[in-house]
Amino acid sequence: MSFKVVRDNNIIPEIVSIIEKLNKTEIHIGIFGKDDSHLLMIANVNEFGCSIKPRRAKRLTIPLNKRARENSPRSFNDLFTLRAASGELYLVRKKGKDQLEFMYWLAKEVHIPERAFIRGGFDSNKDRFGKRAASLLKSVLRGKIDMDAFFDTMGDFIVGEVRKYMTSLRNPPNASVTQRTKRGSNPLIDTGRLRDAITYKVVKK
Repeated sequence: MSFKVVRDNNIIPEIVSIIEKLNKTEIHIGIFGKDDSHLLMIANVNEFGCSIKPRRAKRLTIPLNKRARENSPRSFNDLFTLRAASGELYLVRKKGKDQLEFMYWLAKEVHIPERAFIRGGFDSNKDRFGKRAASLLKSVLRGKIDMDAFFDTMGDFIVGEVRKYMTSLRNPPNASVTQRTKRGSNPLIDTGRLRDAITYKVVKK
């Protein structure tokens, strides 16, 4: 009696299953509101740009140094208004005998230009994301990883590349007033909190 061993190499069912999961699942990249609504507001303002005008007061109070940033104008009892030759108004205080310390700029309006760090980070890396996804899907078909690991690995990879893009961003630069109060030249990074808040979520449709 002879036996014939038949190997079933039909992987179509696995491919169909993968396609179904891909169609029913999305990876969302960004900063999410329930995590930190204030940080989300900052992210939206920078991602899409914004013009900010005062609601109750006549002018916006923009801090010009570290001490001013860490306190409100009401914390100082020696501030007075100074109008520069350009017509701009400032809150200043005496520093020494013949010097003035500029504490706040009293602005009528502040325009924040669009710095699309999330959209730009994704668009500039689309080809890399596609190649990474294709490589991971091969690992899924070979049984090395499952689909949950695929989505988590892709999420981590995309977040990492978007953060790199954000770190390298230099244009448009901050206004000169903002540059004087920041730790570096990157218009989106001061403490790094905004960059570190970029994350991903795997969402089932």
